[in-house]
Amino acid sequence: MQQLNFIKTVLLPLLILISPTVSAEEVTLKHQGVTLNANLEKVANWPTGTVVLMTHGTLAHNKMEIMATVQELLSEQDVSSLAINLSLGLDNRHEFYDCSTAHNHKHTDALNEIGVWLDWLKQHGAKQVVLLGHSRGGNQTAWFAVERDEELIKKVVLIAPQTWSMKYVTKSYKEQYGKDLNPLLKESQYLVQAGNGSTLLKNIDFIYCKDTTATADAFVSYYNDNSNMDTPYLMPKIKKPLLIIAGTEDKVIKNLGSIVQPLSDEHGFQLNIIEGAGHSFRDLYADEMVESIIEFIDK
Repeated sequence: MQQLNFIKTVLLPLLILISPTVSAEEVTLKHQGVTLNANLEKVANWPTGTVVLMTHGTLAHNKMEIMATVQELLSEQDVSSLAINLSLGLDNRHEFYDCSTAHNHKHTDALNEIGVWLDWLKQHGAKQVVLLGHSRGGNQTAWFAVERDEELIKKVVLIAPQTWSMKYVTKSYKEQYGKDLNPLLKESQYLVQAGNGSTLLKNIDFIYCKDTTATADAFVSYYNDNSNMDTPYLMPKIKKPLLIIAGTEDKVIKNLGSIVQPLSDEHGFQLNIIEGAGHSFRDLYADEMVESIIEFIDK
């Protein structure tokens, strides 16, 4: 009984004192006729402490493993975070995008949605925001940071961000689907230029979805040759302190470390190459990744 009283009177208050207070909730807002949702993890210093605004990768969602893990580990380090779900043209979207659903979304739609959530944070009292993006979300985050920078944004973190070359994408499309990309892209470009970008292209292979349906606008947005699709091209243009995280065993964004290292040396942003990590930075690699993010935030 004396031991129980000791735990109640001494140890429990101490544990409460040293453990960060964390609360999680889904928050929503309206944007261009659809409901957007995000997972907000608040710690004791919310909203005036650092808040990390997180964007997921291709056709994914904010509860995928890497997003959920980063939010959990940030909370353990007393850092709030807002992990958004890009709508991809759907109302109140959750989970991975269903390939049987017609694609009526653009790569650049994410920029507007990141901006809407940044405004939401500002309206709720946030004073210092760190932008974070993974994979394609890393490119969209970098693009946003270049074109729509503002005082509220203090730092930028890009985890295994997308690289791009038309030559590689064309080759990859042929290998993946056994079809030439260029005729499909030219057809889509013609429709867009003629003002018919909403035309549905049926039985088309699109991003990760075989034999799906996509608008011409969507196809052009994801496959058009645009330098901004290549995140290393954008990196030197980002004005805020920048951290790039790469894994040596990443089979999706290959050789990122060697591509970025010369840029890091020249422009002075931080590059952290994690030995053995794949594209999703699972298990102990996630701890190492978030440790480097916290060190970067605290600089």
